[in-house]
Amino acid sequence: MGKNSWLIAGLGNPGKDYEETWHNVGRMAVEALALRHGIKVKKRRFRGLTGEGTIDKQQVRLLLPNTYMNLSGDSLIRAMAYERIAPDRIIVLYDDFDLPLGRIRIRDQGSAGSHKGMKSVLSYLKDSPFVRIRIGIGPILGQDTVRFVLSRIPASSRSGLDAAFQDACEAVELIISGQQQKAQEHFNKKGS
Repeated sequence: MGKNSWLIAGLGNPGKDYEETWHNVGRMAVEALALRHGIKVKKRRFRGLTGEGTIDKQQVRLLLPNTYMNLSGDSLIRAMAYERIAPDRIIVLYDDFDLPLGRIRIRDQGSAGSHKGMKSVLSYLKDSPFVRIRIGIGPILGQDTVRFVLSRIPASSRSGLDAAFQDACEAVELIISGQQQKAQEHFNKKGS
């Protein structure tokens, strides 16, 4: 590993209480990516769980922060500093209730909106461009936002979510192979 490697982080909350909840879909997407590429994300470091491997001949470090959502940036910045990884080689995956279930959106700038995990990440990375892959979990239709994102994902939503994880994995693969524009053109327009 080193400064030419990629850091791919999936935001969520640690522990059994939060497994399979909407707010953990970023974390679940990185777990799907790990499975797809045979990368074990088991080592406790950087206030999270981490593992390293290769995707498309690129060195990658996968990171699942264990800091709870609102301190995600602390875990990310520790891994980033240790590997001396530049912001433009960071990909952060997280949930977004403003996007319909099953859709993903890729950007390399913008605000965190109401997402506390992204607010934490941006408090460290400021205006640095880094890739964000938002995974749609919406619409929430008048429900209390906090209650919704911390609720369990119903079986009826799994196929839409699995499709989004598939797209997120493909997007990461394109981005790290130097095809971010192609990924954005394909996935940002898909289903719109």
